[in-house]
Amino acid sequence: MYTSGTTGQPKGCQHRTGGYLAYVTGTSKYTEDIKPEDTYWCMADIGWITGHSYIVYGPLALGTTSVMYEGAPDYPHKGRTWEIAEKYDVDIFHTSPTAVRMFMKWGEEYPADYDFDFRHMTTVGEPIQPEAWLWYYKYIGDEDAVIIDTWWQTETGGHLITNLPALQDMKPGSAGVPAPGVEPAILDDNGDEIEAGSGQAGNLVITRPWPGMLQTVYGDDERFISEYWERFSDTDSSDSDDWTYEAGDGAVCGADGYYRVLGRLDDVMNVAGHRLGTMELESAVAEVEAVAEAAVAAREDAEKGEVPDVYVTLREGVEASDAVRDDIVAAVEDEIGPFARPANVIFVDDLPKTRSGKIMRRLLENISNEEELGNTTTLRDPSVPEEIRRQVHGD
Repeated sequence: MYTSGTTGQPKGCQHRTGGYLAYVTGTSKYTEDIKPEDTYWCMADIGWITGHSYIVYGPLALGTTSVMYEGAPDYPHKGRTWEIAEKYDVDIFHTSPTAVRMFMKWGEEYPADYDFDFRHMTTVGEPIQPEAWLWYYKYIGDEDAVIIDTWWQTETGGHLITNLPALQDMKPGSAGVPAPGVEPAILDDNGDEIEAGSGQAGNLVITRPWPGMLQTVYGDDERFISEYWERFSDTDSSDSDDWTYEAGDGAVCGADGYYRVLGRLDDVMNVAGHRLGTMELESAVAEVEAVAEAAVAAREDAEKGEVPDVYVTLREGVEASDAVRDDIVAAVEDEIGPFARPANVIFVDDLPKTRSGKIMRRLLENISNEEELGNTTTLRDPSVPEEIRRQVHGD
């Protein structure tokens, strides 16, 4: 299964049949709460890992009825998703933060027109801002459905961090707690563990094997070691206790044991000596009512090291203006501090996204720093970054 390539060349993650199938079946049962009598709908693209794990193998292994849909969620109209949910009486709904933000952009009047009742809702793919979580809970879940936010990767095969439905509290903006049997930790750059509740961000790692883990990078065992193990492991040891899996994501663990994932470490910027994750900045921007979706990219700066450029799409019916731009800058300064003030706020029609729904921030970083655009082969619409580049630089 290939990764989406949000931070570099896609990696072919080679999984083993037994462990992978056991893990996706177990997590489908215990985190998705799928029962054979349910009707379940995962809106992911079937070609990526979410589609394989949580459209095909896990739900089918449990004998559930699955809805599969190929096509735009707004064709022939913006109520299409909810029309399908009503028609098939869907019990469990599984989508991405990107889709939730898109539904927010269109407005709550569209789901209000249909009679559907979800028992359980999932988000997956990248961190979800608390504002989007609360909108999802209120307008899609009718303040009744359980939400699980999940952290996992193509490499892990299935969910590793998630609250268990009805057993553990939901916490907007948090991926949750370790799944049963999974042992994560947060390490500083020296490999020392950061204490939970300290508020300090670090490297998210997994310290113990789990059934769904990748076996190697297809055709490249050396990359498998260097990418995931070398930094925090004794790779000469034959004892699994000496091997620590490096996820490549930054995270914070609260005193309550809940993990908040900040995004890819490649997306963490250093602004005037402060380490900031894109999620923190984007969450602040998302508090502005006019904003539908935001992505932050780091631009090199001689004085501060890096400064944030904010790329924004607006809700339907809202026009780009200096007033909206001022609101965005004020929201970042109020939420994080004046040091995090955006250098530029750029209004765009769309953001570059992979077919799996992840925002490809490294392309925005290329644009902000006037660099050549990187690999765009996994984008849903490869014309989007070029259009933004022309808008920003005018050539």
